[in-house]
Amino acid sequence: MRTILIAATLLAGLSAAQADGTCASNAADKKLAGAAKTSFLGKCQRDAAATCDSAAAGKNLAGAAKTSFTKKCVKDAVGG
Repeated sequence: MRTILIAATLLAGLSAAQADGTCASNAADKKLAGAAKTSFLGKCQRDAAATCDSAAAGKNLAGAAKTSFTKKCVKDAVGG
């Protein structure tokens, strides 16, 4: 039962993170290159991490479940 709950939580975070596209696809859409792209991707990753941490806290995740959720959420949001 716990595994199903964790899987459902991860899928919910995944769909929320991909609603606006990934950081990489947004950078490509804006045709960013060089320092501008690096700066944009860094800010996007920081924003994704903050959003994913908030989502994990809202779902009352702790320990390994929180770490796993946050890591996957950020990876999906960044596009890597």
